[in-house]
Amino acid sequence: MSHVNANFFEGVEKLLEVWFESSRPTSESLRCIPIEEFERLTALANCQIVSRTSCEAMDAYVLSESSMFVSDRRFVLKTCGSTSLLRTIEPLLQIAGEYCNLDQVANVFYSHKNFLRPELQPEMHRHFEREVAQLDSIFENGAGYCLGRLNHDRWYLYTLNPANGAIPAYDQTMEILMSDLDANTMSCFARDVSCSASEARKLSGLDRLFQSDLIIDDKLFEPCGYSMNGIQRKSDAYVTVHITPEFSHSYVSFETNIHQTVCFEQLKNVVNCFKPKRFIFTAFVNKGSEEQRRIEYDLANTTVGGYRMLDCQYLRLPNHTLVYSYFVKSSASG
Repeated sequence: MSHVNANFFEGVEKLLEVWFESSRPTSESLRCIPIEEFERLTALANCQIVSRTSCEAMDAYVLSESSMFVSDRRFVLKTCGSTSLLRTIEPLLQIAGEYCNLDQVANVFYSHKNFLRPELQPEMHRHFEREVAQLDSIFENGAGYCLGRLNHDRWYLYTLNPANGAIPAYDQTMEILMSDLDANTMSCFARDVSCSASEARKLSGLDRLFQSDLIIDDKLFEPCGYSMNGIQRKSDAYVTVHITPEFSHSYVSFETNIHQTVCFEQLKNVVNCFKPKRFIFTAFVNKGSEEQRRIEYDLANTTVGGYRMLDCQYLRLPNHTLVYSYFVKSSASG
């Protein structure tokens, strides 16, 4: 992860998820797109492909700034630092149509937490209103949302409002966005403490958060910083973790769409590992699903040890319910 200046790196990621469909009689998987096209795409965002792993249903890429996931109809790009993610969208739509006959977009999800140093972002990313204007110039029927406190940590979302689409009947994604983390845990993700990514994963306890059958691809950067992709062997489910360990602006993101029988327990385990001073929890779940009811019940009736929830909001989308909540350490103020 290259630094935007000598003393600061923006750990907060921009996250893009695009679901495709086709109006034509036949279509191909997005995985048919040559890797050279993905290399050009990521270069537009000012990052590079570092490594790739594959399973039966998906290709997962560790990038110099975060991750990319490509399955048959879904494309996910997550970039941190001072990247220009929105520059990739129109070229992505072009190559999806050219190589795969995927000429229609079923839905789009673009999101990020508020940046710690927005003035260091490319011009189009410094204000969410500018991002929405850029997205509106590409897509129809888009909607932008801000969840959380305008004078504190918050989370932005842009999505479409389709009547229906190619998103599968089961779809669940959760993110945990953590700030001001435990210094001892963060020290594991520096080259002067850990010699390799696998050593950092074990020293920090991160490896205990994952299923043993995951295919893991991770990278420990110089002089510090860590990225990990974990994928299941027979599905397009994944987990991805990105760590900016510098003391003055430490940040960790944990994201997964792996089916969680008890989503709230996963949240507790992640928070117990990293011990942030504050964090945002988001979950997209199918509207009216058992997962939605369970998360809503847990947020209302279950505590995360050592933390208090300051905000909890629900957004009812055409195919999903979005759950947003914000927690701080019990000794901290909002």
